[in-house]
Amino acid sequence: MTTLTATTPVQRVSALTGRLIIPLQRGYLNDESHAVAALARLRRGAGKDVSQMPDLWGLADTGPLHDRPAEGGRPLSESDLLRAENAVYAALTLWALHQQSRGTAMHRPGSDTAPRALGAAVRQLMPPGEIAELIRKRLVRAATAPGLTTLNQRLRELVLLLRGSDIALDYALLAGQLYSWQEPSGREAVRRMWGRSFHSYRAPDQNEAGTPAAADDTTDKDAS
Repeated sequence: MTTLTATTPVQRVSALTGRLIIPLQRGYLNDESHAVAALARLRRGAGKDVSQMPDLWGLADTGPLHDRPAEGGRPLSESDLLRAENAVYAALTLWALHQQSRGTAMHRPGSDTAPRALGAAVRQLMPPGEIAELIRKRLVRAATAPGLTTLNQRLRELVLLLRGSDIALDYALLAGQLYSWQEPSGREAVRRMWGRSFHSYRAPDQNEAGTPAAADDTTDKDAS
């Protein structure tokens, strides 16, 4: 087991989620049987409370959340651990649903030039320069969910739309936001993040031939 180097709870949740997804995603895209089986189990939990899915326990190693950060800082409290594990499992199960039957990576880190935050991803479902009201309302319903289980269910609906359009999402970023959303004062901050990324998204510039001028760079730091 490798100790996480991130220090804040949000950073630790994001880092662990990315670390868990990347090898599974690589294995799934290479049609490796263990990864295909793991995703099948994970996606059954999409939109559900992890406590209702004992089949998922032990499927993903959340042990590093219990360690003291390598760079210093305090270990997570019991309430922090509950929020962290909820966030990691929610992000993993949603990603597994998103990745199903897709031939390219549906988890991709965002960047300034290729934002992959939830709001930006939902905005990409709409025609450039237009607001599709029914889709916008789905994002609003997720942002105003009364509890985590309902939020997961509403995110599941959005993920299915993203999957159908082959639009990737930064699941490490989403996991950190799901952790923050569970904090007493975190919901409003997360709503602002989703709204800001929705309104700030701009479709890539088109070249003269009408195709994207450059491919997305998926290696930069996470976008917010």
